[in-house]
Amino acid sequence: MRHPFRAGAAAVVLTAALAACGSSSERRAGASGAGPAVTRTPLAAASVGPGATAGGAPPAPRTSEPPKLPSDQLTPATGSFTRKQKEYLVDRVPRGMDPAAVLQTGQETCDRLRFLVKADRDVAVGAIVTGEIADARPAVEHLCTQHRDLLREADRGYADGTYRDERIRPGRYRDVSPTGDCTWRITGTDGRTLASGSGSAGKRTTITVPRQARVFTSTGCYAWLPEGDLG
Repeated sequence: MRHPFRAGAAAVVLTAALAACGSSSERRAGASGAGPAVTRTPLAAASVGPGATAGGAPPAPRTSEPPKLPSDQLTPATGSFTRKQKEYLVDRVPRGMDPAAVLQTGQETCDRLRFLVKADRDVAVGAIVTGEIADARPAVEHLCTQHRDLLREADRGYADGTYRDERIRPGRYRDVSPTGDCTWRITGTDGRTLASGSGSAGKRTTITVPRQARVFTSTGCYAWLPEGDLG
C-alpha cells in the first residue's frame, strides 16, 4: 500500500504547493475567462495499488471512457494552441469539454512541479514515483520539458510496496520522507533475508539493493530514489 506524505516538512511543502498553484490557476482563469473551473484532487490523498481500494473493498467496476474530441477540433474559444499544447491535448479531451480547461490541468501540474523542485527536489520526484502528482508524465513531456530529468529519476525509484524479480533494480537508494514507521526488507532466491531495517523520523536512510535480491518490500517509507547512475 502506498502512503501519503507523512513527514512534517514534506506535508508543509505539499500543502504550500497546492495553495500556491491553486491561487495562480484561479487568477489565470479569472483573467482570461477561459473555460469552467477544474476540480483538483488533493495530492495528499492516500493512493492504493492497481486492483485494490482503501479498506480492502473490491474495486468499482470500470466504466467506458467518453469519446475524445478529434485532434482537428482541438481549438480554444479565442486564440490558438501551440504545437506542444495541442500534442498534450490529443486523446485527452472528452467531447463536450473545453480543451482550454484540460490544458489548464496540465499547466497546474507543471506549476506544482516547479514549486516543489524549488522547495525540495526529492519531494518532487517522490510525488511522481508514488503518483501523488497525477499525469505528471504527459505534462512534462509536452508542457514543461525542463523537468524531464525528474521523470528519468522517478522511473528508477520505488514507491511503497512489494517488488519481485524483474521489477527489482539493483543499486543504492535513499528515502524521501523519513518517519519512524518506515520498514524495509530484501530477500534472496531462498527467501533468506539479505538486508532489512527501519527508518527514524528526520534521519535519512540509504539502502543497497544487491543483484541477488529477488523480493524488495517497503512499508511506510513513501518512496526510495536512486543514488547516482544505476545504469
